[in-house]
Amino acid sequence: MASGSPSSSPDTATGSGTDPARPDTGEPFGGAGSDSDSDLGLGKLDCGAMGERLEGEELEREFDFAADRVKDLIQTASREQLLYLYARYKQVKVGKCNTSKPGFFDFEGQRKWQAWKQLGDMDAEQAMQEYITCVNALDPEGIAKERRGAERRTGFGGATVSSLYQEETIREEDKNIFDYCRENNIDHIKDAIGSQKVDVNAKDEEGRALLHWACDRGHKELVSVLLQHKADINLQDNEGQTALHYASACEFGEIVELLLKAGADPSIKDMEGSLPEEVTESSAISSLLRQYTAPKG
Repeated sequence: MASGSPSSSPDTATGSGTDPARPDTGEPFGGAGSDSDSDLGLGKLDCGAMGERLEGEELEREFDFAADRVKDLIQTASREQLLYLYARYKQVKVGKCNTSKPGFFDFEGQRKWQAWKQLGDMDAEQAMQEYITCVNALDPEGIAKERRGAERRTGFGGATVSSLYQEETIREEDKNIFDYCRENNIDHIKDAIGSQKVDVNAKDEEGRALLHWACDRGHKELVSVLLQHKADINLQDNEGQTALHYASACEFGEIVELLLKAGADPSIKDMEGSLPEEVTESSAISSLLRQYTAPKG
């Protein structure tokens, strides 16, 4: 599966916007609002023993798997653990901290900046290794499940990433229609399609149309809007996958049902010969897909 992002921005899915709107959980590792890098305590954060060292494509693949799982950790990981992950994600995607320290009253921005800056010249490989180790320690049961799911879907550069990695770095004038789709900007997409500035079935470099993106991101309302504007429900990407494959692999049951009721064909196989029901671990979704595949009468 291809995993390239449609945006050329090197900092897509990262940023220094607001921290997740949630209280800290777990024991604090450093003083909140501290002005000292060392006071954050992130360098001493124990995310578990370092696992087997990975290299090359295997390391990058495992990093993508780990990034995809972070969204499920937002409610359980402490803020310090999220900062630890944030800093290493930035180190991988951007490199050494290259931004000015946020203003005095931007407390959350300062904490993120400090966490990133204290990594210094850490290379991307080390940052990926530590990121993977931390996610695995926080979510040991998710390793096998996510690996299978990620192999079956396009994650668009690490899939849906938590609000910790706000996508504020793409300038408005640099965004394309797929960026707006990722953001679930329904009004912009409706205007673009309605004014015929954009073909609802236009594809990106991997053959993914807006409907693929909306299904991958779980944007149910946007899926409905695209279908209302005559999106080709059975359009296949470069790997032969339809929107139904995407929704099924990502286990968005309501979207799977919406697509089926709108006429999606569950019998279409991708280039690996897989049906939508074969790319999901959800028994409920598999059962639903089989109901629509079974001959009527």
